[in-house]
Amino acid sequence: MSDARKDLPPAAQRALAEAEERRKQAEAEAKPLPKELGGRDGPEPVRYGDWEKKGIAVDF
Repeated sequence: MSDARKDLPPAAQRALAEAEERRKQAEAEAKPLPKELGGRDGPEPVRYGDWEKKGIAVDF
């Protein structure tokens, strides 16, 4: 446990430990995304907040 966590009340320490366990469980249960057929080339456009098609960029 880090020094910063030692200063927290016991309830906060338990909450952080429970959150860490939930993150680990979610990562273990995560399924890989299926391969997209006929999708765009390059990085996922939604991740970067815009979509480009034929030279025109559209922001969401």
